[in-house]
Amino acid sequence: MEKMLHAAPVHATLPECFIFPADKLPQAKATSGAVSLPIIDLSLGRDEVRRAILDAGKEIGFFQVVNHGVSLEAMRDMEAVCQEFFALPPEDKAGLYSEDAGKATRIYSSTMFDTGAEKYWRDCLRLACSFPDVGDSPSGWPDKPARLREVVERFTVQTRGLGMQILRLLCEGLGLRPDYLEGDISGGDVVLHVNHYPPCPDPTATLGLPPHCDRNLLTLLVPSMVRGLEVAYKGDWIKVDPVPGAFVVNFGCQLEVVTNGVLKSIEHRVMTNLGVARTTVATFIMPTTDCLIGPAADFLNDDNPPAYRTLTFGEFKRIYSVVKLGSSLNLTTNLKDVQKEL
Repeated sequence: MEKMLHAAPVHATLPECFIFPADKLPQAKATSGAVSLPIIDLSLGRDEVRRAILDAGKEIGFFQVVNHGVSLEAMRDMEAVCQEFFALPPEDKAGLYSEDAGKATRIYSSTMFDTGAEKYWRDCLRLACSFPDVGDSPSGWPDKPARLREVVERFTVQTRGLGMQILRLLCEGLGLRPDYLEGDISGGDVVLHVNHYPPCPDPTATLGLPPHCDRNLLTLLVPSMVRGLEVAYKGDWIKVDPVPGAFVVNFGCQLEVVTNGVLKSIEHRVMTNLGVARTTVATFIMPTTDCLIGPAADFLNDDNPPAYRTLTFGEFKRIYSVVKLGSSLNLTTNLKDVQKEL
């Protein structure tokens, strides 16, 4: 637990291991605030909603959804219990600490993306929920706060339902059969990352998360009202202004592969701040490990051959396990190029 940022004394200065070279920290331009994520009201007509989702996905790759059906109580309880977890004494969490990336449930700091020499300013609680029987989720979950399991399971069931609704709307908009993204491609454990970003002594010199694309199918984020998320857009970064009660939604690499690049998994990063801790909850809809994923035949023809290899999700994760910060921080991450290098 001594490696966890939130368990350590408040830092007066930023430890050297967290300092990124200036050329790896391009700042968002002043004009970036002129572009914002689309906000989609899911209570509108189905045709209008699916067009809005597809348009937002093609233009930016990120959007926010409101009137989404996940209860406000479930969202508030989830945010509250996660904050309670990180406020627990270190000894109540010490047994959960692990740097083993294969462990379903653990807490860790910085150790998801290989940035080379630099660490990034984030602690994370990782939880995996089995589906369809959430109650059979792997053992080893935290036993404190006492209500954590009940709150997480209720939140996860509702959030996954929202994710599947969005995937069905996407399929309809793309001309796929509505259930194309059901089954093994969305049937893996639902993984939750509770990201905790403590106050940072020098937000200009480090990152909460480095630029990366999500490897899964679909991500739904409860973003916190404290700004920090930034999305790559036309060579710059969009600063995301969270909407109360909304989810931020983005596409994972598997949607890019299935659509043969019609939809893109877009780079995003997290900035830190000096004054206040920030906690977010990311829900990842995942394929099963053995699910074979490649471009759908609907997107292929003589003029548009497969641009991505067909791989099992397990193989994909092993291959695409490193964020290449040299290129990624310059906004040139390209999944096609990564696969060509194999």
